[in-house]
Amino acid sequence: MTTTRPVAPPASEARARVRAVTQRYARRGGRATVRGRAYPAYLVALFTVFYLVPVVHARSTSPAPFSVSSVNFSAGAAPLVCALAVAVCWGGQLAGRFWGPLVVQPFLLHVLMSTDLSPAHYLGTIARRRLASAGTVTLLAVCSAAYLATDLFDRAGTALPGLAVTAGISAVAAAAWLWGQVRAVRDNFLLAGAVGASALVVAAVSGTAPDGRYGHWLAALVPALLAAAVGPPAFRALPSIDLARLARESARASQARAYAWTGTLHHALDLYRPEPRGFPSALIRTDGSLRGYLAQGVVRALRTPGRAAAAVTLLPVGGASLTHGAAGSGGGPEWWWAAGSFGVYLGSGWVGETWRGLRDELTMAPLFGERWGGPPARALAWPVVAVTAGTFVGGALVALFRWPLPAGREGSTVLLVAGSVVLVLGARFLREMKLHLPLELLLPVITPFGDLSGLRVVAWQFDGIVVVLTGVALMNAVPSATGSAVLAVCLAAGCVGAGLRRTGWAHRGLLARLRRG
Repeated sequence: MTTTRPVAPPASEARARVRAVTQRYARRGGRATVRGRAYPAYLVALFTVFYLVPVVHARSTSPAPFSVSSVNFSAGAAPLVCALAVAVCWGGQLAGRFWGPLVVQPFLLHVLMSTDLSPAHYLGTIARRRLASAGTVTLLAVCSAAYLATDLFDRAGTALPGLAVTAGISAVAAAAWLWGQVRAVRDNFLLAGAVGASALVVAAVSGTAPDGRYGHWLAALVPALLAAAVGPPAFRALPSIDLARLARESARASQARAYAWTGTLHHALDLYRPEPRGFPSALIRTDGSLRGYLAQGVVRALRTPGRAAAAVTLLPVGGASLTHGAAGSGGGPEWWWAAGSFGVYLGSGWVGETWRGLRDELTMAPLFGERWGGPPARALAWPVVAVTAGTFVGGALVALFRWPLPAGREGSTVLLVAGSVVLVLGARFLREMKLHLPLELLLPVITPFGDLSGLRVVAWQFDGIVVVLTGVALMNAVPSATGSAVLAVCLAAGCVGAGLRRTGWAHRGLLARLRRG
């Protein structure tokens, strides 16, 4: 008895068949329209005219915030680039697990999966095209950031090695992005550990070279070798990719894209929230009563260990940067202040799922009851304590070990850090109480520069970040620390009031409910 095996089509025939399927799909509406391309181009043009051009002009007429000429570039380049390459590699892997380069439209993926073609034939072209685009965008972004923040490209002696380093880092980002999607979790952990260990070894070896000689060439060579080691194995894994998982990822990405384009970006992000797992009865004591407010928050945070680990990392790091900037030590303290506040803002949303529970309880009062005192106290106790404690730990490490606070600025630093934490919590409350997109934001805003309604929608999508960065800028402009703290408290109170209005509580006798609570 003989069995016949399907003969794989030649590569040229496979490419022609994939091209034919893609063209037929494009005629069904999968191809981007002129209007679909015009609106993003319009927003990019507005961003370029009103933000990018003034920033580039200010940078060209003023010294860079961070100067590489003040240090030995050859000696210090390798450790810094190794750390950056590790961060980019880990970030690319993480991004690939959620939204990788092989995510396509569900209908097109279903059609291609239903044929006799190998996944390498129809996924390889998609991967190469998207990795090239991702590498180019990363290269432009890193070069722009380096130009705006440093004087790396001001001299020929550092511009050429800097361009080689950025090109290598861009290649690493693209290769790690594909690796994170096509390889198993175990392989991703192995790569992350290997990359981290290799970076430590290279940084240690570069420090032993006399006078840091050839350090910049080593810094340019390390990312290139890392990209060459990660890219080919990732492409070789395409034939064995789990198509069922890819179909689920594509369906989720299509739904998230639809939410994002219709204005509800927070609903799109909710699709990527991890499902709480474990500890089914940990909220209840042995006698049947509920645990305390802080204990409930801790249990809910432990049910999403990945988000909790990210919060444990971000809060001390953000607190350290925030304290360093608020103390006014070092160069560019306002940048450290803003970066630290942004880190604390991100960590405040990852300490647990209590924010979403509070939003649901406030928007469904007939279901959860009319009493005010219980839900907010139960939901806000853990985030407030966790954010305050994490920021305090980071600030204490700064004050004790590396950057001692300037003499006479201890009190003002404490006031500024406390005000920033209050501002961050208010901005987080405003963001988490967000419901559907208000219809009035879609109304046109006619100006001499055109319709600016799109900017209002973007500001609404990222209102928490806008409040944090704007509030830090205003606090930095106030001459006294007490005035800055009072300003932060006022902004946070405004955010709380706006958040309550979003849930409808401000229109239903809020003061009476407070008295009853």
